[in-house]
Amino acid sequence: MTDELDARGEAVRRTVLGDAHVDRPVSAFARPFHDYVTRTAWGQVWARDGLDRRTRSAITLALLAALRCEHELALHVSAAVRNGLSPEDIAEVLLHTAVYAGAPAANAAFAIAERVLAENQP
Repeated sequence: MTDELDARGEAVRRTVLGDAHVDRPVSAFARPFHDYVTRTAWGQVWARDGLDRRTRSAITLALLAALRCEHELALHVSAAVRNGLSPEDIAEVLLHTAVYAGAPAANAAFAIAERVLAENQP
């Protein structure tokens, strides 16, 4: 079962985050954590049928903004676009987050999202 979860997690992770991110080297120190996240977050949760990836991305953006996880938020803004969220959708998610997580968290998230979206424009 672990091999199946690893393979499924790797496939979903690649689809959501992109090959460039997934192909980055991982140190021996971080390898156990990387494998755990690939198997559990990507292979067991993101791969489930209960929510579509667009919805999962919206939830992920809100949570990362609320928790002030800025590095992961930047990564998931690009993932959200890949999963079908428009810049307007992302702004709505962050505005909604401000009501429940506070203006400072949303302010930081808006700045990160705006930067990432500008960097990824053709």
